[in-house]
Order: sequence, then structure tokens, then C-alpha cells
Amino acid sequence: MNVDWLHPDAVRLREAMQAEVRGLYEDAAHLEGAAVQDRDGGLTIDPATVLLTEVLYDGDEPVGHVAVRRLGDDVEIKRMYVPPQHRGEGVADRLLAEVEEWAREQGVPRLVLHTGEKQLAAIAFYTRHGYTPIPVYPPYEQLAYSRCFAKVFPSPL
Repeated sequence: MNVDWLHPDAVRLREAMQAEVRGLYEDAAHLEGAAVQDRDGGLTIDPATVLLTEVLYDGDEPVGHVAVRRLGDDVEIKRMYVPPQHRGEGVADRLLAEVEEWAREQGVPRLVLHTGEKQLAAIAFYTRHGYTPIPVYPPYEQLAYSRCFAKVFPSPL
């Protein structure tokens, strides 16, 4: 379901994601300054740049979240998250399919995303869905653990 960025279910899912990811990078505290800045906040997202926020439900229970935002000339996937108790149920596949369908409908030539080196399941997931590594792009170049990916969509004939 397409919801507002500030919808309470979307906010709760993003907070759960932030808590989980924060735990993965606790040992990064020895890094200095910008290298660890806002790991769980993702360099703060301006709600005005958010183009789409999707929350997937099982009945009344929110079971997944994804958003896309404009980042310079790119469209970036943000905050893809499925709570642990709903992983393995195809929720992430459905969310990503919705985002990619939206991107094709909007004529987006490629989607980009940022994740971290310790988010191995995310890296495997995106790779399995045709996302390929790209150079780290701003504003993430200052984050030592950054991994960036893209998927290019063919132009319609």
C-alpha cells in the first residue's frame, strides 16, 4: 500500500530497521567522524525528496517497508525492511517488484541503492535480483563500509 513517508506504520518499520542495523555496526565506533555518521539514519532523508513509500500488510499487520527518493539525477531505493519474523515469506520480493514496476511506469532509467558491507543478506538479495555493484556515490563516499548497487531498465521501444 502506498502511504505517506510519515505514516505511523512506515515510521515504526524504519525505526525497527534502524535498531537492527545499528547493532550490526556497533563495532564501527572506533572509526572517526563522518565515517560513522548517521549509520542508521542514512544521512537523513528529506521527506520532500521521497517519491514513493510502500508498506506491505498481512491483514492489519505491517510486514514490510520500502521507499524511493530522488537523489540528484538518480532514483534511490531506501529503507527496504522486513521484520525478522516475516523474512522468508516473499515480502521483500513483493516490495522490490512494486518499486521496479513503479520505476518502469515512471520511465526511471535506473534504480540505485546503498547498503553496508555487513548487510550480507541485503547484498545477496539485490544481487539475486539483478543489481550490480557500482562506485560509491555521494553522500555515502565518507562511509567506510558503503556498498552501492544499481539496476538499469531498458528503454521502451
